[in-house]
Amino acid sequence: MSERNTVEFWFDPLCPWAWMTSRWMMEVEKVRPVDVTWSVMSLSVLNEGRDELSQKYRDLMGVGWGPVRVVIAARAKFGDEIVKPLYDELGERIHHQQLDYPAAIAGALEALELPEELADAATNDEHDDELRESHQRAIDLVGDEVGTPVVSVNGVAFFGPVVSPAPKGEAAGRLWDGCVLVAGTEGFFELKRSRTVGPIFDTAA
Repeated sequence: MSERNTVEFWFDPLCPWAWMTSRWMMEVEKVRPVDVTWSVMSLSVLNEGRDELSQKYRDLMGVGWGPVRVVIAARAKFGDEIVKPLYDELGERIHHQQLDYPAAIAGALEALELPEELADAATNDEHDDELRESHQRAIDLVGDEVGTPVVSVNGVAFFGPVVSPAPKGEAAGRLWDGCVLVAGTEGFFELKRSRTVGPIFDTAA
């Protein structure tokens, strides 16, 4: 794996599993020759019109537009380079500090010295066309029966991996090698087993 690989990683800031996988992807960057582009997808978009959702999950999807809209609005104003830093700041506040979305957004914008008015994007649809376009690029690669994250490497894409805790160092690299191997196998579609633990966050992250 000496050649550099182009990777695109799609996330929704509200998803704890995507957050876990993103921390793994950062470890992969240290031990494998990969160049990662960070992009958004949206569980709120994915679940539009799905009648089987519980009311609790419907409520979550209603407020779930906020963080991802803010990321896409920041990208529109400041370019792709702001996406990953803003995701990091949002994820720290949402998943580690357990702040509500408005507080997480406000704190993330302040930490990066971004205009506080970007928070207004959370409650309007000004950038929803760009959000839907980014989301759809991921779905076109893997189908709509999965969630977030989606990873694409050199044209081969997969959902996940769903992992807890996120492996580090060479363990992260070996998992990457395996994911790329199976995803690149013609006719391969799925490996899965029941989750026995929730997201185990690295408190030092």
